[in-house]
Amino acid sequence: MRRGQFEAAWEISDGVLRSRAGAQCWHLPRHLQYIWNGEPLNDKRVLVRCYHGLGDIRYAPLIRSIAAEVVVWAQPRLIPLLQTARGCCGLPALHDGSPEVEYDIDVEVMELPHVFRTTLETIPSEIPYLHVAPAPLARNGKLAAGIVWRAGDWDERRSLPFEQLAPLANVAGVEWHILQRNPEMAGWREGFGVISGGDDIFEDARIIRALDLLISVDSIPAHLAGALGVRVWNLLQADADWRWMEERSDSPWYPTMRLFRQKRSGEWGDVIAQVVSELKLLIHHASKTNWSR
Repeated sequence: MRRGQFEAAWEISDGVLRSRAGAQCWHLPRHLQYIWNGEPLNDKRVLVRCYHGLGDIRYAPLIRSIAAEVVVWAQPRLIPLLQTARGCCGLPALHDGSPEVEYDIDVEVMELPHVFRTTLETIPSEIPYLHVAPAPLARNGKLAAGIVWRAGDWDERRSLPFEQLAPLANVAGVEWHILQRNPEMAGWREGFGVISGGDDIFEDARIIRALDLLISVDSIPAHLAGALGVRVWNLLQADADWRWMEERSDSPWYPTMRLFRQKRSGEWGDVIAQVVSELKLLIHHASKTNWSR
């Protein structure tokens, strides 16, 4: 997958499906459970379990085009946002029990690329696939940029210390908007930007839509900006997720995204230096075009 050889990866995944036929996984934590049994979704009532957020909800229109019905079982806080996506016909709230809907076959949202045997050429390309109105955002003539520096606690390598953002604060012509969840706990100190979001994903989406740029580590806000079609710079650890592939500065998943990669594991200095350089160029070129995306 990292090398873009998706077809070969699906052949391996087919073998995994065969090897676990009849096995049970309900005792595992939700994020480790596998759901799809390999059967086609055609003409079925399909339940999509959103155990891993919303990134692959871009596949909902494809499912809808072949299935009899599509129900997306999603985390409650995601539902207002998923209601803006095409192809989601039902959106019951995810909980720890059994879904209170009838279905013929179920699949976890991150299994959908395997279901459709996605290649680089067939990644669903309808961007944006989430749609919200931009929030009212006071403008002061500067570039409006959002910033997120900590990802979830399950992989500390994705996060960077707040103190390493200091070079960004010194770039003239930027109004920084803090979209970090629990910013004080993540190290934020007054003097760098204003807290504009981080607590409500739907409102965060509206703020992101109003920004000229989001700079984020590999976390939900980066995917959200990409799904909304907003310019986003994704800061990646050296051993990045397969989705970002190898040695690419762009993303086939999100055309408005740029990738900034660590050269050595745990070292963010070069990444921030590159972001500062590119940020200055962006300000120079965009200042005469009213910050047009």
